[in-house]
Amino acid sequence: MPKQDTQKYFEDESKVLTSFDFDKSETREFENLLNKREKTSEKGSLNTFISGEILKGTIVEVTNDFVVVDVGLKSEGLIPIEEFGDNAELELGREVEVLLDQAEDDVGQIVLSREKARRERQWEYLTQNCEEGSIVKGKVVRKVKGGLMVDIDGMDAFLPGSQIDNKRLKSIDDYLGQTFEVKILKINLERKNIVVSRREILEDEKIHKKAEMLEDIHEGDIRRGIVKNITDFGVFLDLDGIDGLLHITDMTWKRIKHPSEIVTLGDTLDVMILNIDREKGRVALGLKQKESNPWDDIETRYPPGTRVSGTIVNMVPYGAFIELEPGIEGLIHVSEMSWVKNITDPTQVVNKGDEVRAIVLSIQKDEGKISLGIKQLDRNPWEDVEENYPIGKKVQVEVKSLTNYGAFVELEPGVEGLIHISDLSWIKKVSHPSEMLNKGDKVSAIVLSVDRESKKITLGVKQLSENPWDKVEKTMPIGSVVRGVVTRVTAFGAFLKLDNGIEGLVHINELSDQSFSKVEDVISIDTEIKARVLNIDSENKRVYLSTKEFLKGQSKKDQDDIVVTSSPKKKKETESHTKSS
Repeated sequence: MPKQDTQKYFEDESKVLTSFDFDKSETREFENLLNKREKTSEKGSLNTFISGEILKGTIVEVTNDFVVVDVGLKSEGLIPIEEFGDNAELELGREVEVLLDQAEDDVGQIVLSREKARRERQWEYLTQNCEEGSIVKGKVVRKVKGGLMVDIDGMDAFLPGSQIDNKRLKSIDDYLGQTFEVKILKINLERKNIVVSRREILEDEKIHKKAEMLEDIHEGDIRRGIVKNITDFGVFLDLDGIDGLLHITDMTWKRIKHPSEIVTLGDTLDVMILNIDREKGRVALGLKQKESNPWDDIETRYPPGTRVSGTIVNMVPYGAFIELEPGIEGLIHVSEMSWVKNITDPTQVVNKGDEVRAIVLSIQKDEGKISLGIKQLDRNPWEDVEENYPIGKKVQVEVKSLTNYGAFVELEPGVEGLIHISDLSWIKKVSHPSEMLNKGDKVSAIVLSVDRESKKITLGVKQLSENPWDKVEKTMPIGSVVRGVVTRVTAFGAFLKLDNGIEGLVHINELSDQSFSKVEDVISIDTEIKARVLNIDSENKRVYLSTKEFLKGQSKKDQDDIVVTSSPKKKKETESHTKSS
């Protein structure tokens, strides 16, 4: 009965009763009875309940849209039927828990919620039975900014995007509707919210699985893995929870530049366990080890001297690699490509893809190397060089190149020798071989030495004639008079080329007794004059001359005879100088 009707009822009844004549004791007894009845009628008053309180109620009616629940208050509450997830609850007379959401709405009706009551009970359960770090099961119900919302038995928990998985996410939409275990990271009692993580569970499982895997695997085992990452130095595989490295050198017996030549992301490979570091959790894998090593009997199949053929598969600045068979490659170094040419680039002889023949020179089995040569297929011109070019033999050679220290000459194709700058002339001081030779010149020379192992032959040009210094003291003794042509004039004197080819120096002090200011006043280039030998230094190849000593004690005619020949102008100048003297 509504409150206003109840109050009017008691007021009217009180008026009626007072019209009767009762004695005081009966009146007092009846008032007590009325008070008791009024208190009883106010037992279900809203004043005794507060919003947010959970009440017990009885389902009294079920419609298509609402469930009517009587909680013993002034009116019954209407609860949307979707808040009752289980149809078994929709039974008349069934007692259910509801939450008093509002004491009365705009029309004076109480507002109840079955869903909020369930959430409140779930929150109480979680706070009483779970703590941070607990594992609970939840269902992803919707996507929100920064992550997902997970329903944990009616309670919403926030699953941040960074805590969804332990691998890169393609789309978080793929997780909608999924049910899985999560770990409670944070419980906020004031705000009544929960933050959970699936990633931590996955990481814990991975660590546990990895530990079990490390205990279970052994070196030599064959395991299946999925390629998850490719680098320049190798491939990382997922071996059912544990990562393993397949190094590029353990992928194949043949030479490759990059792992992508063999595998791609997502490939499934059967690999061999090569090494296990249980302390660091690292596993080294091998793919080529599943097959026999073609290098095991390499020395038997390819002994030095064996003639082989194959395809050029790789070119490098220092040579070319030839594939002899799958997994076996040999190197033809540039120095082993030609006897007669100085090869600096392998493309001068071969190109990638060429089919070539070669000879095995050496094998380094432990290093996986085979050295090959193609020049060995032809005759080595140095084999009999000592017989063909004995020391002292006179040969005709062609100048191929000039250096600061000499000239390289070709004796025959593939055989070169060196004429050192010191072996060009007995008497001339040569500063550069270009003073006497040019590239392409054909010259005669004498073989001075032969070193077949080092492939060196030295030759000399000056050795074609006798060394004039050997007999200089006999052919032009000290005090003798010699003839010479002035070749150079310097501030300190004049150089003369003597009849025997030796160069002599007339020092400025030995030119004349007469006074003069410079050498050119007394003597000039290309003039042929006479002089007396003052001294001979055979060790340092020097001859010192004097025109002044020659003039002493000579008749005027002999003195005039000092200048033998010269150009007309120079002769006139010389005669004039002589007369003045």
